[in-house]
Amino acid sequence: MHEGATPTVSPLRDRTYRRLFAAQVIALLGTGVATVALSLLAYDLAGDDAGVVLGVALALKMVAYVVVAPVVAGFLQRVERRRLLIGLDLARAACVLVMPFVTQVWQVFALILVLNACSAGFTPTFQAAIPDVLPDEERYTRALSLSRVAYELENLLSPALAAAALLVVSFHALFAVNGIAFLSSAALVASVALPAATPAVRSTAGSVAARLSFGTRRYLRVPRLRALLALNVAVAAASAMVIVNTVVYVRDAFGRDAEVDVAVALGAAGVGSMLAALLMPRILRRLGDRATVLTGGAVLPVGLAATAVLPSYAALLVVWAVLGVGLALVETPAGRLVQRSVTDGDGQALFAAQFSLSHACWLLTYPVAGVLGSVLGLDAVAGILAGVAAVATVGAAALWRKTAPAERVPPRDVRRAARRPAPGRRGRPGPRP
Repeated sequence: MHEGATPTVSPLRDRTYRRLFAAQVIALLGTGVATVALSLLAYDLAGDDAGVVLGVALALKMVAYVVVAPVVAGFLQRVERRRLLIGLDLARAACVLVMPFVTQVWQVFALILVLNACSAGFTPTFQAAIPDVLPDEERYTRALSLSRVAYELENLLSPALAAAALLVVSFHALFAVNGIAFLSSAALVASVALPAATPAVRSTAGSVAARLSFGTRRYLRVPRLRALLALNVAVAAASAMVIVNTVVYVRDAFGRDAEVDVAVALGAAGVGSMLAALLMPRILRRLGDRATVLTGGAVLPVGLAATAVLPSYAALLVVWAVLGVGLALVETPAGRLVQRSVTDGDGQALFAAQFSLSHACWLLTYPVAGVLGSVLGLDAVAGILAGVAAVATVGAAALWRKTAPAERVPPRDVRRAARRPAPGRRGRPGPRP
């Protein structure tokens, strides 16, 4: 810290953010526990076809994420966001509390669709509220790091918590735990006053198609966000390889039958991600946003290429940890990139577009990693995904040039004025901002 610098205050010192963060952590842990319960419910209802049931359920989750987030941003922006968050938490609680009583597979699908539709509305709204609660960029950056650590801890701890709970209760009780988690999240959100959001005027007017596409159109007009979308493709390629094929590597490639070996391998990626997230404020101060996310993008194809020549289980752990670092270098600063592009009240629309478009990338890469891995083999699919990540990262660097100006999108009337020649002069208008 240079002389005269003011020490950075932790975002957890802020009462509103502290409660919102607690709500996020509780809901994440509850969701992770419910994922284990859903697997057991699928087996209870479908037996040997449980894998098919889970596959369809996860596909419905991704479809809900891609489709519903723009709908919420386009049609519910004028709903006071604290009420919206509470309502969505209550709806999620109702869904999971009903799950123990379902008797048909189609009922599971219906509840999964509703549950994740609520999550698709909740998450971008929550993300858009945090920079208003923490307007100081340094504190907001630390909040993003905390959120990333919470996400990775959920991945590591939820299965262990579920396993411990199953020693004393049935899996149906896990849904009750998740319901209590969502109710607790709603209570914490209700206990704070959130700054009012100003919806973008053009997002709440015009045709249905215009309102649905408003956030995506604004998103794609910003060079840094177009670059972020390209990096989302690289992230999805690496994430798909880790999530879909870890069990195949551990069981088939390295012949390790213990379930804990799969958990440890997935945990290696989480540990790498958490370490990078904890160091993120320092990294961003040293490198800046562009260099940080492009470095993360460059790590991903290298890690995926190394995956094609793994000699041992120990090497898998190292490569997975490296991929976790690369993922965090891209995903943790993403909120900063979106927030820096907000103007004219379009924050929730931009966060919803980032949420929807990033999950659309995963919706494409998950089946690629699974199907091609089964047909062509792990080495081949690792090489293909490494190529995808490399092209995406190079594209991101080209889309967001180092010399690019600040990319807050000005309102349309300002852009039109900028394009008009000055009174009394002829010639071309100046460059577009």
